[in-house]
Amino acid sequence: MQELEKKLEHVFKNRHLLRQALTHTSKTARLSENYERLEFLGDRVLGVAVAEMVYRLFPDEPEGSLSQRFMALVCKETVAEMALKLGLDGYIAAESVDVHHNDNVLCDVCEAVIGAIYLDAGAAEAIAFVQKNWRPLLDTHTRPPKDAKTTLQEVAHEKGLSAPRYVEIGREGAEHDPVFYMQAEIDGLEPEQGRGHNKKAAEQNAAEKMLRKLGVNYGKK
Repeated sequence: MQELEKKLEHVFKNRHLLRQALTHTSKTARLSENYERLEFLGDRVLGVAVAEMVYRLFPDEPEGSLSQRFMALVCKETVAEMALKLGLDGYIAAESVDVHHNDNVLCDVCEAVIGAIYLDAGAAEAIAFVQKNWRPLLDTHTRPPKDAKTTLQEVAHEKGLSAPRYVEIGREGAEHDPVFYMQAEIDGLEPEQGRGHNKKAAEQNAAEKMLRKLGVNYGKK
């Protein structure tokens, strides 16, 4: 455990949490001794930590782009890769060594360790652990995604449609904090309306909706 704590750069006050995070259900079905509940917690902590990181590092990107980066960083394959990078595979307690190379198990164990750190030292420590280890992956696992307007321009061209146009259809709110409403228009299609605190954001929002109308899975629905 001391060797692993050095790799994690975290010394546990309650070392049972670390042992539990490394214990597969094939070793014991007792919820207080295997990693299932810790994995549930760690998955949520990982999500918050990565979401905050991409939100702060990419202040000019719309929601759809942030969502793409987020999914690339929290997917099973990436988390399993991190488990191997941290050397967790060498400490898993299971009935068969085969599970040490299973992406699902590696992902679960890594998230369980995050959950264990959260319970042992608190949210700030767990979030710092995630952001320190996941930050280098931004350069190798996510490429700056195209914004919705650029993507819509390319999709419209590929489908032989007219170039998208954006028209302001209204605004509301105080002068210092307005809300703009922009409409994306493509000949032959019903227009889509978007809103935002500036025209650019409203146009991006409208473009995202038009992309989904065209069957392109861009950002959140």
